[in-house]
Amino acid sequence: MTTTEEDLKTIRFGHTPDPDDAYMFYGLASGQVKIPGHKIEHILEDIESLNHKALDSEIDVTAISTAVYPLLNGTYWIMPTGASVGRNYGPVVVRRADNPNPRSKRIGIPGRNTTAYLLLRLYAPGYTPVEYRFDEIPRAVQRGDVDFGLLIHEAQLTYEGMGFSKVINLGEAWHEDTNLPIPLGLDVVRKGVGKPLALEIWKALKQSIIIANEQKGPSVEYALQYGRGLKRDLGEKFVGMYVNDDTLELGEEGEAALNRLFDKAYRAGIYPKPTPVEVLRD
Repeated sequence: MTTTEEDLKTIRFGHTPDPDDAYMFYGLASGQVKIPGHKIEHILEDIESLNHKALDSEIDVTAISTAVYPLLNGTYWIMPTGASVGRNYGPVVVRRADNPNPRSKRIGIPGRNTTAYLLLRLYAPGYTPVEYRFDEIPRAVQRGDVDFGLLIHEAQLTYEGMGFSKVINLGEAWHEDTNLPIPLGLDVVRKGVGKPLALEIWKALKQSIIIANEQKGPSVEYALQYGRGLKRDLGEKFVGMYVNDDTLELGEEGEAALNRLFDKAYRAGIYPKPTPVEVLRD
């Protein structure tokens, strides 16, 4: 019997409309990787929207901010593949270069559940947060609606061209403190799908990234559709920053970094209880 599209079960797969996520999903989006018996519905949202969907268990598989994982109350496994990991780099706090002495500590943040905001609270406390969609923060700083901006995604590379000066790179602060990589984002799978299917999903994502690495030209071209005008050289650099060996396999060091981050945040009073890290394994 031939399986038709109508016979396939749907897996809702959330990821951000950003070059690094798009690159990771190239093998799946191009149809070269499939999950037997299933079709994928791609849910493209900014990371804070995906965080909320995970908090409400609305989505089977999704990218999340690492900082939201302790709030999921054990409903998702962390996949060993798909993490966005920085090594001595990460979110950047900026101010306007022509405003060296801002009057306030108001800072535009990309969401209270983001890892960027968690790192801000750990390493540069005292700012007054104002929430924006991540790509609206540079304009808010330029207009003077806030005096500082917490930049994620490609703005980490392009902020000088926007007329900003760096105040602190939070990834550098983390590395100086811990000598560990910083897992900024994770891909998680809802336990309710069952472990056999969860393992299939993980292996499909890993194969999707392997194909993107093997087909670098078309995969980068596909990813740059989501680059918000990012030129190819910077686009490739950004993808390389956050789709790396750590993305293919989180590994012991990455898992140690997760435990350290959650423990530091718990000891700082940010989380109400310790967080067990559950990485999906065979």
